[in-house]
Amino acid sequence: MKALTWRGINSLEVETIDDPAILNGHDVIVKVELTVTCGSDLHLLGGYIPTMRAGDVLGHEFVGEVVEVGSAVSKHQIGDRVVVCSFIACGNCWFCKHELYSLCDNGNNNDAIPETLWGYAPGGCFGYSHAMGGWTGSHAEYIRVPYADVGAFKVPDGVSSERALFASDSAPTGWMGADLGGVQPGDVVAVWGAGAVGQMAARAAVLLGAERVVVIDRYQYRLDQVQTHIGADTLDYTKTSVLAELKEMTGGRGPDVCIEAVGMEAHSTGPDYLYDQVKQQLRLQTDRPTAVREAIMACRKGGSVFVLGVFGGLVDKFPLGAVMNNGLTLRSAQQHGQRYVPMLLERMAADELKTEHLATHIMPIDEGPKGYDIFKNKKDNCVRTVFRP
Repeated sequence: MKALTWRGINSLEVETIDDPAILNGHDVIVKVELTVTCGSDLHLLGGYIPTMRAGDVLGHEFVGEVVEVGSAVSKHQIGDRVVVCSFIACGNCWFCKHELYSLCDNGNNNDAIPETLWGYAPGGCFGYSHAMGGWTGSHAEYIRVPYADVGAFKVPDGVSSERALFASDSAPTGWMGADLGGVQPGDVVAVWGAGAVGQMAARAAVLLGAERVVVIDRYQYRLDQVQTHIGADTLDYTKTSVLAELKEMTGGRGPDVCIEAVGMEAHSTGPDYLYDQVKQQLRLQTDRPTAVREAIMACRKGGSVFVLGVFGGLVDKFPLGAVMNNGLTLRSAQQHGQRYVPMLLERMAADELKTEHLATHIMPIDEGPKGYDIFKNKKDNCVRTVFRP
């Protein structure tokens, strides 16, 4: 089958690899209909996640058709159209029983790597390096889905594949940020990043009853999407002081909940960006935490900050004093998607959650390297590139 593989830093190749096979009774094989790029994939492409190997297949967000079913699978049959959660969870371990699915003890067989990096091993993720299990990704014609009764969800007939695609990762990630960030009716919520995850976090905050939601970014076409499709306010951080604007909007108090949806390659217009960029390129730190710092400094006293962006290791100049002295609640996680996907599909079917606008570019998998170039470099107003294998 055809697959889009990582060949080295900033190098991708479409090549032919072996078809997947059922290895466990709980597996299904899915024929991929649509698979989409993610901002966290760019960290792999840029070499910021050091546990990639040449030939690894990228991609962790996808929708497709079940074409083969393991003997122990009870919820799926051949012909089902399913969306699959990007994080792999067994459904039976302590963490899964507590709905902490991205922390599953059985989704990642490469414990030694993440335990060395982070102290413990999180669950596995499709196509996201050997630190996250070394699983084959979704930028391919077919994919093996383990624990299918836990991580694959049948798409309602009235929901298009283009909409359901984002229930794989972006929508549950964004919803988790608003949910676990503690958004309540009447809150003011600020979201850093107007990509797919940031937009989904903002929409979740709106649907959870926030009085005002503000999304911060520098690309006008993404801010336009926020205003048109999400129903939130926007700030362009290149044209104004974000901290001053947020204080003005809240009578000097600050937002109740601040959600960071940018990650380890954040940008800014201030000197801290140059500082972070130099240290990251020299590998003196692994991540650029510009947006996290600003979210912490913006949040009201006693408020909540949730970090959704992907980070791989160590950051410098972290404002721990602000967290402690302002009484902030700081939380983060990879997405516990299995907790949210069924509800999100219902909201998609009810037209409360629309995501098609995020798929700005759709192309065949043969054009994978081109698609990533468009996505990475924000060409042609690209928000996400979707591939049809």
